Amino acid sequence: MPIKARYVHTNLMARDWRRLVQFYCDVFGCVPKPPERDISGDWISRVAGLNNARLRGMHLVLPGFGKDGPTLEIFTYDEMIPGPKPVANEPGYGHLAFAVDDVPAALSAVIAAGGSALGEVATAPVAGAGQLWVVYARDPEGNIIELQHWS
Repeated sequence: MPIKARYVHTNLMARDWRRLVQFYCDVFGCVPKPPERDISGDWISRVAGLNNARLRGMHLVLPGFGKDGPTLEIFTYDEMIPGPKPVANEPGYGHLAFAVDDVPAALSAVIAAGGSALGEVATAPVAGAGQLWVVYARDPEGNIIELQHWS
């Protein structure tokens, strides 16, 4: 039997949290949910399994949800370890998905705001669900975003 749970947030670690907050607000209409966070101390070091952890960032209210809905938490640790760009077929968290009215226009907005295309816009009939328009893109730090529209 599952435990009683409620989805709260997804965390996105950023090299520059302010830049990514601005990107997700500008492109997708996310809304900052103050306060801005500056977290340090023994407790967060124990939680993260790191020595002298300090991270800063902010939660964003996701489009389509009220102020009490799940958030996108964008944080930066003072010490970040460089890593490769995510790819679509590796284990772990894959992408953030946003429903949009116009997939090509949304892809153009992502690119104009400093992101990039990962794949090409495709359409596919999905049995029982309708026609899907979809593309993968990247935010300015290379994280994968899915843009989708169902008709």
